Amino acid sequence: MTRRFAIGLVVGKFAPLHLGHEWLIRQAQAQCEQLVLLSWSRPERAGCEPERRANWLRIRFPELRSWVVTPEWVARQRAQGLALPDLPDESEPDAVQRQFVADFCLAVLGQSVDAVFTSEAYGEGFAAHLSRCFGRAVQHVEIDRARTQVPVSGTRLRADIHGLREYLAPLVYADFVERIALLGGESTGKSSLAAALAEALGTRHAAEYGRELWEEQGGVLGYDDLLRIGRTQVAREGELAGQCRRYLVCDTTPLTTLFYCRELFGRAEVELEQLAERHYHHLFLCADDFPFVQDGTRQDETFRRRQNQWYEQELTRRGWPFTRLTGSLQQRIEQVLHSLSGT
Repeated sequence: MTRRFAIGLVVGKFAPLHLGHEWLIRQAQAQCEQLVLLSWSRPERAGCEPERRANWLRIRFPELRSWVVTPEWVARQRAQGLALPDLPDESEPDAVQRQFVADFCLAVLGQSVDAVFTSEAYGEGFAAHLSRCFGRAVQHVEIDRARTQVPVSGTRLRADIHGLREYLAPLVYADFVERIALLGGESTGKSSLAAALAEALGTRHAAEYGRELWEEQGGVLGYDDLLRIGRTQVAREGELAGQCRRYLVCDTTPLTTLFYCRELFGRAEVELEQLAERHYHHLFLCADDFPFVQDGTRQDETFRRRQNQWYEQELTRRGWPFTRLTGSLQQRIEQVLHSLSGT
């Protein structure tokens, strides 16, 4: 089927990339043989850094050519001989913004475009400026300017990202979910706390894959299994994050896997060491302040104490702030909620 335009362009901050942007892009894509996405934001918006925006576009539109441009990117292109002006700040006049797009098309794409797609009042003036720069007509195609299809804006989303999360694709929203990590030795109530805390917060929890694999394999783990556990735990967090509400409760982290790998085999793969550096927004260490319960799979109370000491030493050595949880299950839930509230 012949499409209306050979090459089209969508320009936006995509901070964040929401379903309104996605609707616009899909409508433009249906009308173009090729569609190019161009994004920049000066100043940058917290939580919508260039790397994140580039990843969102790559995940949601892998078939399209997209650029997320920064001053550093412009400097690299200039060093390679491309004629590009400075990346405009959003406070600069419209003509400066539009000229950058025109220069980008000629220098980076090596050609003009046939159409620009927007949901904004500035679209006609934008297309007229590009037409003058290219010496040929560039058409403006307006898509849902009234935002009846997806009634949201980036400004509204940034003000209430969790309350308006239904306007984000799950893989985009996942980047705004705060991960709560629970650490603790054997028989410190960690798994019970993870499930109960997720319920209290109205969200999901990532169960401990290492325990599942250990049971599946009859209590035997090989050296290679430990890296598999670390990878799978991280992947599980990624799969669940987009289904959460503000928080994801993590029943263990790759730091735990690293402990067991060193304990069982006296060494660990570099990749597992790197996974153990994974960032969590909130770290809690479950104290060993109640009687040890032997369920037939655990070692003993001495091991539990040594494990908890190792966690405390490692968290301190790495400079990672954490909160120690004590008392009953309900008391620990209250301590977490108190910490999250910042009071």
